[in-house]
Amino acid sequence: MTWSVQQTRRFSRQYKKLQDNTAADVDAAVVEVGKNPEIGERKKGDLAALRVLKFRSGGPLYLLGYTLDEEVRLIYLEAVGPHENFYRDLKR
Repeated sequence: MTWSVQQTRRFSRQYKKLQDNTAADVDAAVVEVGKNPEIGERKKGDLAALRVLKFRSGGPLYLLGYTLDEEVRLIYLEAVGPHENFYRDLKR
């Protein structure tokens, strides 16, 4: 059974600001997560529900943060962006 993917408002605002080549890399990462939601690293502490997939776009390291709803098999895309200040911004 496949997983459905849904964007949060935060994710869609961040996605719109990305350059075209970075957006293509994010799309590829979303496809990977859709195939295997367990691929991301589970976080601890305040962000315990969050999973993060790390990938490179050009040179810098980008992070794709998402949460899972196992009952309805839904993936919520929470945030995307460079590693710098990623977790700090998510806690707000």
